[in-house]
This record gives sequence, structure tokens and C-alpha cells, in this order.
Amino acid sequence: MSPRRKALIAVVTVLVLVVAVVVGVRMASSSRPTVDTEARPAQDRPGPVLLVPGYGGSRDSLLRLAARITATGRDAQVLTLVGDGTGDLSAQVKVLDDAATAALAAGAPSVDVVGYSAGGVVAGLWVARDDGAAKARRVVTLGSPLNGTTLAAVAASQAPDACPTACRQLAPGSAELAELARARVGSALPWLSIWTANDETSTPPDTADLPGATDVEVQQVCPGARVTHSGLPTDPTVSGLVLRGIATGPIDLTGAGCGAAAS
Repeated sequence: MSPRRKALIAVVTVLVLVVAVVVGVRMASSSRPTVDTEARPAQDRPGPVLLVPGYGGSRDSLLRLAARITATGRDAQVLTLVGDGTGDLSAQVKVLDDAATAALAAGAPSVDVVGYSAGGVVAGLWVARDDGAAKARRVVTLGSPLNGTTLAAVAASQAPDACPTACRQLAPGSAELAELARARVGSALPWLSIWTANDETSTPPDTADLPGATDVEVQQVCPGARVTHSGLPTDPTVSGLVLRGIATGPIDLTGAGCGAAAS
């Protein structure tokens, strides 16, 4: 056999081996199990409601809202955050995941999550990191700085000693908020974001707007309403909106009004 012919055969052999490797890789990739993103909790089978406090971890403001939810026949639990609720939000994410895991282990079909202020960011990080959309049926957030709050940015720059870890994580541009944006958590499951134009803590107030979620300003439901950030969990109109957000069926705000949004 001539040297030229031997060289040609060698080239053909190499090409055949390359094609075989490429085909094998493609077949192996196609045979890998895929995650069924449609395997989400049934919307007509609500489970317990987990309420996540905001920055500082105070449970008091959420107790009245939990009682309102309980009065409808649902189980509601206000979570206790780690420490004083101003540390790393990752620790608070674990508190939420532990509570959800315990509820599911006890036989609940899913959980609903209500996050107040920074508690809504915790809920979003939980969805992003722990596949919360496979455990939660709904998420409702109240005045949550899902795009960051300028108040935290000012504190971090002008009084860093008075701005602990969670404060810095709530400043626009933080790694945690970038994580929420990348994960598109508002599109992962039914999400209702409620906020007030009078919010003096989550600033600007429309920082609560979340792509993919149903966003509602309290003043759109009740024109002229004066609801501050701290007043969100106890305001009757907001409570009614929360009940609509965790109801069965699609989130429907039709007919919602001042103090009677749940009717």
C-alpha cells in the first residue's frame, strides 16, 4: 500500500472516531434524566401558611395577619428568625426551608409563604436556592424590597457600622438581589406582590415590583389609602389581598376594595 493511501485511511479513521465520540456524547446527554418543571404543587390543595418576618425578626406585626388567616380555616405559623433577624439572609432561608420540609414531612401537600418586607426577599432566595417552587403553592410578599431599598444603600455608605449583614444584602446591586433576578423567581410559581405608595422603608416603593409576579399597589385597590410600611401586615385591605393571594384558583383581584378585598 502506498504511503499516500495509508495517510488517507488514517485520516478517515480519525474522522470516524470523532463522529462516534460526538454521537455518543449526544446520546448520553439525551438519556440523562430531566427535571419535570411542571411537577408543582396542586393549586386546589392548599396546605399551611408560613409567615416570614422582616428585617429585625419581629413576629408581632404578623400575628394579627396569621390570626386572620387562621379564622378562614387555614393553619398559619409565624416563623422565628435566627438571632435578631439582621444577620445573613441565608440563615433565614434555612429557617424557612426547615419549616417547609417539616410541614411536608407531616403530610401537607404544600405550603403557602407570606413574606413581609425582607421576609419576601428570604422567600425569593428560598425559591431560587432550595427549589421552593416545588414545595410552595403560592408566595405573597408585603412591601418587600425585591429590587433593593435605597435606605439600605444610604446606610451602608454613610453609616456602615449601623448596617449589618442583612442591611447590606438589601441594598440595590447586592449579590443576593442579583441572584433573585437571575432565578426569575416571580415566574417560578404564582406570586402576589403587595406594596404601598406610602412606603418609607422599602424605597422607592415600586422596588416590590417583580417580573412574572402579580404586582398590586394598595392605592390601586383603595384610592387615597394611607398605609405605611409598618402598617402593611395589619391593614384590613392588605389582609384581604393576602387572603385572595392564598386562595384556590387563579389570583383574582377583581372587585377588591377598601377594607374588603377578600369579599
